[in-house]
Amino acid sequence: MAGDASRSPAGDTAGDTAGDAAGGPARDAADAPAGGPVGGAPGGARAAEAAVDPKVAAAIAAAEAAGPASGETVRIDSWIWAVRLVKTRSVGATACRGGHVRVNGERVKPAHSVRVGDEVRLRHEGRERIVVVKRLIRKRVGAPVAAQCYVDNSPPPPPREAVAPIGVRDRGAGRPTKRDRRELERLRDLERLRDAGGLGGRPRER
Repeated sequence: MAGDASRSPAGDTAGDTAGDAAGGPARDAADAPAGGPVGGAPGGARAAEAAVDPKVAAAIAAAEAAGPASGETVRIDSWIWAVRLVKTRSVGATACRGGHVRVNGERVKPAHSVRVGDEVRLRHEGRERIVVVKRLIRKRVGAPVAAQCYVDNSPPPPPREAVAPIGVRDRGAGRPTKRDRRELERLRDLERLRDAGGLGGRPRER
């Protein structure tokens, strides 16, 4: 009988209450989502938004403001001009017609519609640019804003010496002599032959 008294309903109730008090909040906290309370925004997303550089945020807003209206498309010649890959839209159109612009590996015409995620390859001024479209814009923007519109996978530019134009003389060298001018003309003739494929090779792309 003494053993039964020690297991009275009051004792069971007290034990259950103590167990619930100890384990209830802990279990609730363990079962709750890691991102915070149910229905709230994930804490990581809020922290990432708070960590955005104000200048970057302003550039992104400017890029979005330069984007097309809903349902409108963007031509490739307009896009490469807007993001400052070429100096003018006409230069972009000429590059497309010359076969120097490829989208996803295919040569395209100036009116080709570009889409987010496209890989654009451009050969211009002796350099190859490889970019992936992040944002569509139709208006030319500043360099910081343009950088938010694509992912740049371009190879590093060649050394300055490798792209120096023929005929540029060192500062302080004075006027060229007749012999210097003849040598420059000879080099220019060789350059023209190389561009035309007259030296046993294919015409060089520009």
